[in-house]
Amino acid sequence: MPSIPGPFALAPHSPVVPVVVVEDAADAVPLARALVAGGLPLIEITLRTPAALDAVRAVAAEVPEAVVGAGTVVSAAGAVDAVRAGARFLVSPGCSARLLGALRETGVPFLPGVSTASEVLGLLEEGVTEMKFFPAEAAGGVPYLKSLAGPLPQARFCPTGGVSAASAPAYLALPNVACVGGTWMLPPDALATRDWPRIESLARQAAALRG
Repeated sequence: MPSIPGPFALAPHSPVVPVVVVEDAADAVPLARALVAGGLPLIEITLRTPAALDAVRAVAAEVPEAVVGAGTVVSAAGAVDAVRAGARFLVSPGCSARLLGALRETGVPFLPGVSTASEVLGLLEEGVTEMKFFPAEAAGGVPYLKSLAGPLPQARFCPTGGVSAASAPAYLALPNVACVGGTWMLPPDALATRDWPRIESLARQAAALRG
């Protein structure tokens, strides 16, 4: 199997990956433009709603500055559908042997999810070094990832799940963390009122967490 560059190479200076749940596909383009304008070009649209694939498709077609990916990929069919819609990377909350094979077969970068040292070891044995740590806060947070850096320094993570503007800097200070995933720059009230300038401002603050 040819080597596939990891997702971290897609936007190496983006410290935060917005994790977006799109209820109305019509919101996807202005939302993505706000995030990009705020300095967060790597955007994960989760496959949790009926509008998700249309949202990926719209952003891929209309916001070329964005690097749009699909999250909550839990099946081979989901992976294929996301890539056909234009996803440039894939993210899963966990990983099985079958799902890992399916992610590889798409030919795009992917972040398989892990929450234990054994899962990390399993992926390292498969040649995967870039992973999503999920659910980050519930699975041990900063202290847990710090403890993994010694015995497993080759693994790099994107912690996601409960990460906030307050906790993100502590994660980003770890040597084995490349970026964090979060939703704090997408408050529900701003999404409900389509307050794109506010989201752009929050994205800019998030992008400044690491220069």
